[in-house]
Amino acid sequence: MSVLSHLEPQRVFAFFEQICAIPHGSGNTKAISDFVMDFARARGLEAHQDEWNNVIVIKGPSAGYEAAEPVIFQGHLDMVCEKTAQCPKDMAAEGLDLMVEGDTVYAKDTTLGGDDGIAVAMALALLDDDALPHPRLEVVLTTEEETGMDGAVNIDLTPLRGRRMLNLDSEAEGVLTVGCAGGNRTVCRIPVKREDCPWGRVTVTVGGLAGGHSGAEIHRGLGNACVLLGRVLAAAEQASQIRIVSVTGGGKDNAIPREASA
Repeated sequence: MSVLSHLEPQRVFAFFEQICAIPHGSGNTKAISDFVMDFARARGLEAHQDEWNNVIVIKGPSAGYEAAEPVIFQGHLDMVCEKTAQCPKDMAAEGLDLMVEGDTVYAKDTTLGGDDGIAVAMALALLDDDALPHPRLEVVLTTEEETGMDGAVNIDLTPLRGRRMLNLDSEAEGVLTVGCAGGNRTVCRIPVKREDCPWGRVTVTVGGLAGGHSGAEIHRGLGNACVLLGRVLAAAEQASQIRIVSVTGGGKDNAIPREASA
């Protein structure tokens, strides 16, 4: 039974619901890539798929728009897969449980993948609409965007003719952004000294936080479990003697950590 069928634009949300039924976390994009390829083949569209599961779909211009400049629409196929500690779902093998409350669409106990599933849905809706007058449409859907842009780095763009691109990966609907963004990954290797310790072992966990997108919500003052756990350990070290066996926290590069343990 469809959950989003009453939402407008219906064509966009119909495709989005189909996408949400397909596991498509970073590193697990073959199924969603094949879904887009099947969509293109069923409509007789030119389509290209590579070993990274990147997909390019091209639709020729409608009558009267043959001389118009092509337009490129770009988004990414992968999503960040995060879930609550109590959620039993295997996000590598199971689709999402969609919910609607008022004007909010969300997934029960997991991330929704609106970043960037809504771009894929919008692109497919455009390609699917034969009544819409349009120039040559070139849809570029990359992979591994959430973990380092590896799909975009390795994609072959020779099928493209367009020189104007709309990236469908912004944070606010109705807002057009002209600019660029960058990211940085830092690996720190800290030497440790191991020794036998006669004391009892205690596990300290900071959890139950809201989490959030490290780009779109970093300014909201949301709790970072790794930072808070660090403060707890620093305070404990000041108050008493402690030895750290292990520290772990956070699961994704671009998600604010909701849980950390030591």
